[in-house]
Amino acid sequence: MKCSFRRALWTLFILLFVFLSGCSSKQSMVREEKNPDPWEGVNRKIYVFNDTLDSNIFRPVAKGYQAVVPDPIETGVSNFFGNLNDVRTALNNVLQLKLVDGASDTGRFLVNSTVGIVGIIDVASKMGLEKHNEDFGQTLGHWGVASGPYIMIPFLGPSTVRDGLALPVDFYTSPQTFLTEEVAIRNSLWALKFVNQRAELLSLDVVLEDVAYDKYELLRNAYLSRRDFLVSDGQSQQQQDEMIDDLEELEELEELEELEELDALDEAEEPA
Repeated sequence: MKCSFRRALWTLFILLFVFLSGCSSKQSMVREEKNPDPWEGVNRKIYVFNDTLDSNIFRPVAKGYQAVVPDPIETGVSNFFGNLNDVRTALNNVLQLKLVDGASDTGRFLVNSTVGIVGIIDVASKMGLEKHNEDFGQTLGHWGVASGPYIMIPFLGPSTVRDGLALPVDFYTSPQTFLTEEVAIRNSLWALKFVNQRAELLSLDVVLEDVAYDKYELLRNAYLSRRDFLVSDGQSQQQQDEMIDDLEELEELEELEELEELDALDEAEEPA
């Protein structure tokens, strides 16, 4: 009777898992059936424009920046802008009701802005305050707003309709926008941030050059996959994998218990 009850629970659990997986598969199939890039013709032209601009201006400037600026200073610049981004991340975590992460990001900003000398030194990470990555596009996705078609934005690169519409919110919730009233200084900071970010991506250029593949399609697929990963906090596939592992462990346990019960019956049937 006890074994039958466990078997019933096991069967119910399997059916529930199959049902949920079926629903998830249907949603995935619907999304796959929809073309994520209906404006591919226009997007490819903008991609060529961006790539030409990058090859002739942005990439050489980034290479020069990386060659001239010492690594410790480059790291300090990255930390400085990363510290400012923590404010936006904290705000979006609160909007997503991730209050613990929001408190952690707020703590990071306060610690790095003071002890870390305006964020140049990442003291918070050494203290165990985890760094997160959130923006308003992810917040919209968290509350169920679909990403919409893939778009290539001139000068800015890959995006989606949802993420593109979220950019003004990200801009006006960044402390960098209001750090100074001097337009020249503010624009210089934005330029420095852009060049520093482009320098951080130089290592990926080698990968793209070595790939005998459609670079546009590779970039599009990589962007969409990463955004899905960020919106779901990387939990969807991980939770599914963990559930499958748990199912396999439960099945092995069930088989082991059945074998033990059969052995016990065999021993009971043996003549004394």
